[in-house]
Amino acid sequence: MRRILITLATAVLLSLSVLASAQNVSREEIRGLDEQIQDVKKDVIGLTSELNRLEEKLLFPSNTQAAFFISLAGAASSDDFSLESVEVKLGDQVVAHHLYTYREIEALQQGGVQRIHTANVQTGTHPLVVSYFGKSKSGKEYRGSASYSVEKAVGPKFVEIQIAGTQSAIHFKDW
Repeated sequence: MRRILITLATAVLLSLSVLASAQNVSREEIRGLDEQIQDVKKDVIGLTSELNRLEEKLLFPSNTQAAFFISLAGAASSDDFSLESVEVKLGDQVVAHHLYTYREIEALQQGGVQRIHTANVQTGTHPLVVSYFGKSKSGKEYRGSASYSVEKAVGPKFVEIQIAGTQSAIHFKDW
C-alpha cells in the first residue's frame, strides 16, 4: 500500500512538472512544430507515390504490360445510365470484376477513366471478353457483352473499353 502511495505521489509530481514545462512552450514553437509535421507529411506522400510507381514498374515491366481501362461512351455518360458492374475475361480467366460505388459512377459520368486491370501478357493474340450490367434512371436494366482480340506486341499495351450503356454496346480502343 505504501508503495502505491509513493508511486501515485511521484506520478502527480511528474505530471505537474510536465504541465509547468508545457506552459513555457510558446506559440511560435508550436507553429514551428506544426510546419515541421506538415513537411514530414508531404515527404511521406511523395515517397509513397514514388514507391507505388517503382512497384508498378517492377511488377509490370513495359515489354509485357497490358492495361485495360473502363470509360463511358457519350450517351452512357449522361445521368440516365448508371453502371453497376463490369467483368473482364482475358483468355479464359476472369481477371477483373468490379461493382461500382456512387462516387465511381459519378466520376465515370464526368468523363473519368478507370484502370480496371493490369497484367503481364506475352506477345501474341489474346481474347478479351467484357460484360457489364447497368440501370437507367427509370430502373430499366441493361446488359452488354463483347469480345475483342488483343494484339500484344513488344512494349506496353493499353486498351480502353468504352461502355455505351443504354445502347447495350461496348467499343474497344487501342491507345
